[in-house]
Amino acid sequence: MIRVFGDPESLSQAAAALFAELAKEAIHDRGRFSVALSGGNTPRRLYEILANAPFRKKIEWGVVHIFWGDERCVPAEDPRSNFRMARETLLDRIALPADNVHAVQGDLPPAEAARRYEAELRKFFGGLPPALDLILLGMGGNAHTASLFPHTAVLEEKKRWVAEVYVAEQAVSRVTFTAPLINQARQVIFLVSGADKAVALQNVLEGAYQPQEYPAQLIRPNGAHPIWMVDRAAGNKLAVPSDEDSA
Repeated sequence: MIRVFGDPESLSQAAAALFAELAKEAIHDRGRFSVALSGGNTPRRLYEILANAPFRKKIEWGVVHIFWGDERCVPAEDPRSNFRMARETLLDRIALPADNVHAVQGDLPPAEAARRYEAELRKFFGGLPPALDLILLGMGGNAHTASLFPHTAVLEEKKRWVAEVYVAEQAVSRVTFTAPLINQARQVIFLVSGADKAVALQNVLEGAYQPQEYPAQLIRPNGAHPIWMVDRAAGNKLAVPSDEDSA
């Protein structure tokens, strides 16, 4: 499903409504809502909306469990930390139990941080398949998602749930969910905004299947298409209407 919105604000408002809807359904069906947050600029506004009325009170935060789809291997207070961004925009503003926040230990060596995060996930799911209720993803101008970057070894991973990856162009190591883990989620939502993503988005959605070149193509939760929520600028090269919300 592809939904195109006029601007980032309308995209973020719609994403917040869908987040709340999925949370309500999961809590009704399973007693808790497990969600993996994304880093980057696009979801920042979504987190701000969720932290304020009406969503701050609409969502039963006490049974929400927060994970991260990827993280830079930096201390939690580093400005580059995805955890820090989520804490400042969302976590510090809602009634979320501390034990429900499952952060990557970014100050550990990358391989150890990845190993521990996978162990945390395995403990959370208690031997069951790791089906997070929702994974939020972004996409870069090079079609990477989470920390699945073009032509990196992690794209070939088949067994591990979490892996370390070194991103040479950024000179930083990261910890990331692997495609096999992401694809077991009950729902995956891509949030994409900005004209600098338009070519990559077109290649991912309408181009040939080349996941080494366009890693976001690897994401097919349970064999289905994820939900793409994009603004007009990002979607302006797609063969779908770009002047209104369309599914």
